[in-house]
Amino acid sequence: MSPRRKTRCAIYTRKSSEEGLDQDFNSLDAQYEACAAYVASQRHEGWSLLDERYDDGGLSGGTLERPALRRLLEEIDAGRIDMVVVYKIDRLTRSLADFSKLVERLEQTNCSFVSVTQAFNTSSSMGRLTLNVLLSFAQFEREVTAERIRDKIAASKKKGLWMGGNLPLGYDRHPDPKARTLVVIEEEARTVRHLFGLYDALGCLRKVEERATAEDLRSKRVVRADGRVKGDCPLSRGQIYYLLRNPVYLGKIRHKDKIWDGQHPAIIDQDIWDRVQEKMRQASRRSRANLTPDARLRTNDPGAWLTGLLQDETGDRLTPTHTTRKGRRLRYYVSNRLISGGKDTSGWRLPGPALEDAVIDVIVRHLQDAAAAHQVLAQPEAGLAEAVQTSVADLVTRLQRQASQVGAALLTKGKIARGHIDLELDPKTLASAVGIAPDHLHPDLTYITASFDLRRRGVEAKVIAGDMAPQPDPHLRSMLIRAHGWARDLKAGVQLMEIARRESVPGAFIRTRAQLAFLSPKIQAAILDGTQPPELTLKRLVSVTLPLDWAEQERLFGF
Repeated sequence: MSPRRKTRCAIYTRKSSEEGLDQDFNSLDAQYEACAAYVASQRHEGWSLLDERYDDGGLSGGTLERPALRRLLEEIDAGRIDMVVVYKIDRLTRSLADFSKLVERLEQTNCSFVSVTQAFNTSSSMGRLTLNVLLSFAQFEREVTAERIRDKIAASKKKGLWMGGNLPLGYDRHPDPKARTLVVIEEEARTVRHLFGLYDALGCLRKVEERATAEDLRSKRVVRADGRVKGDCPLSRGQIYYLLRNPVYLGKIRHKDKIWDGQHPAIIDQDIWDRVQEKMRQASRRSRANLTPDARLRTNDPGAWLTGLLQDETGDRLTPTHTTRKGRRLRYYVSNRLISGGKDTSGWRLPGPALEDAVIDVIVRHLQDAAAAHQVLAQPEAGLAEAVQTSVADLVTRLQRQASQVGAALLTKGKIARGHIDLELDPKTLASAVGIAPDHLHPDLTYITASFDLRRRGVEAKVIAGDMAPQPDPHLRSMLIRAHGWARDLKAGVQLMEIARRESVPGAFIRTRAQLAFLSPKIQAAILDGTQPPELTLKRLVSVTLPLDWAEQERLFGF
């Protein structure tokens, strides 16, 4: 009788938090002992435990970037481990996507995986099915926990508690770790008050930056746990702007677009805060404020004409910036807090021309709808209806032809948030353009709210605002027409390679694109009309095998 094959087993343990890891016998040790006992119970099956331990303490199961796990996978790839033993499957990972990658990697090296408290392994299809079900619940638990944490942070900030993050200049954490609030550092607080005073006196960020540099005012000095020093640098214009807009100095706590009373003391008073905020608002429109409406309509400088006019949901100004890619200058509008190198996932980065076109389109549609519904005048008059509609049509034409000049003169301010955009028009400029008195305008005419979204289309970011007009994709449209021609040729008996030689393209090119002729009539009509979803690109269509069922096609592509 041949000897039983030896199964080399490695135990993996993990704990999410560092709490208790300094104890002589901690959670990792308890997991290891339970797994070791299980391996010993399978000695009759040829299982033997390797000496090396793979422990990850204080690391989340939501990522595979764990030192011990990486070492374990390297040993598996080298063929030195036949079985991975864990206490529970969520010790290995809580992500269903990561789990499928791990199982595939284990199968490539003929390595199996077993959970000692759940009595199954990945060596059978039923075991893999059960694992997928359990892991789905583990991922659900992780997501629910994340939601609970976000809700706790929101509730805590509503009570005015400091919930961590980069410490603002002028404050430090309370010495009592249980007191979630800030204490004032008087030396730094004097710098903060001085900066507010400088802006109150000068009203110009550039001048404040120059004075701050001349007086050697510096950013907050932070010593990290490893001894490295962060900060203690000359203040940049972006840092000064963020400091002057930070409500923490008023004794407030900001959470997304809401501001609550904080439990920490204020550094500045309400009067200087209000003066500085008003001067910053005026400065953002200073380039336009000195011009009359007619002069603004005549200006020839297109520039980034939305500068100083739009804010995000936190009240942060959208600032123009640009980058150069392959010799092309690409313009963007970004939340100002990102300019100074901040990493805030709530910040916006919008393609400049697309945002400007979207704003103009929203204004145009609003004016056209108002004219059609006779809601331009507060009190509609039959005798003026035709003249008003003609004036609105003329204004719409100028907006479409001279977007930067007319739009900059007409728009007073706007706010972008997830899902919607709010715009406010200047009543005097609008009334002058339409040819009526400002107090005769309909009260709703100068206020616009429309849907707003930013969608990815390959590497391109597409702005979707309001009820967008149809935008045919000329390349996709042309390919659909050509696909019908190729389909007719194939039906007539022409060989695919003959079509490819005629078109001077590879056979695979014809094969992947000819299938466009078999899209459902609804999808084809949308492509021809330009009403297809922005995500429906030629690249996406040719990268999948189209289902034969038209309803399934429409579901797959978001119809």
